[in-house]
Amino acid sequence: MKSASSSGQPTAGWVHDLSLAPPSLADNTADGERLAMVLKQRTGAGFIQIDPPLLERLPNRLREHGFRVRCTLFRQGRNWILVEAGPVDPPNPPLGAAIDLGTSRVAVRLLDLVSRTPVAEAGFDNPQIGVAPDILGRIHYTDQPKGLARLNELIVAGINRQLQAMVAALDRKLSDLHLAVLAGNTTMTHLFMGLSPHWMIREPYIPVTNRPGVIAATQLGLSLHPAARILVFPNAGSYFGGDLIAGILFAGLHRRTHPAILVDVGTNAEVVLGNRDWLMACAGAAGPALEGGVTRMGMMAGQGVIDAVSIDAENNRWLLHTIGEVPPRGICGSGVIDLAAALFASKMLDIRGKLVPERCQGRLRTLDGMHHLVIVPADATASGQELTISQADLDSLIRSKAAMYTILETITAAVGVTFEELDPFYVAGTFGSFIRPDAAVTIGMIPDLPRQRFKTLGNSSLEGATKILLDPAAFDEIDAIRDRVTYMELNVNQDFMNRFSAAKFLPHTDGARFPSVV
Repeated sequence: MKSASSSGQPTAGWVHDLSLAPPSLADNTADGERLAMVLKQRTGAGFIQIDPPLLERLPNRLREHGFRVRCTLFRQGRNWILVEAGPVDPPNPPLGAAIDLGTSRVAVRLLDLVSRTPVAEAGFDNPQIGVAPDILGRIHYTDQPKGLARLNELIVAGINRQLQAMVAALDRKLSDLHLAVLAGNTTMTHLFMGLSPHWMIREPYIPVTNRPGVIAATQLGLSLHPAARILVFPNAGSYFGGDLIAGILFAGLHRRTHPAILVDVGTNAEVVLGNRDWLMACAGAAGPALEGGVTRMGMMAGQGVIDAVSIDAENNRWLLHTIGEVPPRGICGSGVIDLAAALFASKMLDIRGKLVPERCQGRLRTLDGMHHLVIVPADATASGQELTISQADLDSLIRSKAAMYTILETITAAVGVTFEELDPFYVAGTFGSFIRPDAAVTIGMIPDLPRQRFKTLGNSSLEGATKILLDPAAFDEIDAIRDRVTYMELNVNQDFMNRFSAAKFLPHTDGARFPSVV
């Protein structure tokens, strides 16, 4: 049950409004212990940690406010940390920040910890992209002198700038941010913490830590409340990060009685399959098709980017939709998948993913000996130059879609579960936010299941981080999820390689797997 402040605002979990019995000659309990004793009763904590700077201010705070106090706490195992103790019903309630630390994009959400409601949300491109666009490049960069320090400074400064802009827009201060929760893949977590990822890409692929835990924000360079704490989601290994554990938490996959699957495609494809008894996970490089990495005109979703394509082959009519409905300047992942599906359905692509010249109706160009298909003529683009997709681009897409399907096929086969048994089929990340299941099924990227089984989760990493700020009970679930995960390494899986070859066709060499397509 939620407690309530005197103004009627709900408080719960991390924020507690207390009225303490004042000390007397008959009760001379020290101020710190007096407060800790009541907090232990309220939270069930084994121990309440109060840092010396707060202890120094505590006597005056208690007496100024008649021993009524609002406390912000955070957990570290069974111990709880008192971050702040101030007046009940201050003009500015404490804030928390949920952070999804993506390789390409960082998302931040601020929450009022008293009303437990979001108050702001924003995102920014990961500034480390300027050093290297992919994880492997960044890991190698850390081996250069001061390379790790530079990558660490870039991301910490980027988060600080974003938080500063967000609190300023609310007419608030960074010191109002008492708590933060961050989820990211293992490499991004290491770079954020200033830990070397050197050994993560070298056999036997060992991270520095899998359980960063709760840390003082100042130790990581974050400009929050001086005593603010940040939970960095744990990872289960070099290729299974806290972002996916956060996704599992949000989806409730670990609570289900029947098998379900969660697919999160960003820079990589991360997949987890299971229920309340077991969780099997794997990851693979199927993500570039969805992050602008396939085509020369590819880019992440944004203003003027094509995100949907359909073709009326009978009338040779192309229907393109751009974000913001302005002239196109490129295409994002969902647009690429839509485009490939439309080209295949209109027989402009054959089963090998090759352009069929006689079906391309005057849109075909040959540049440097390679076919290019004009998607948007020059006079209709934002740049005044044609937007085209090359045969090499399409070949790259075929490899990405084949990898995605093969990952799904391999993990289900490993545990003896069929696609038909999976309900629901959760989709998250870029894949879940923008892709149309019909298009992905048409090209054989995901299994041909009843469309109602596909459930979109959006940014499940951000939602999982948010859940921790809203519900302290979820804190206990993190390690339980992590400890239940079995990771399957695809790099040494021969079944994966065999299945991959069969999946490099549209929709597949075995057409019976896609009855709604063929």
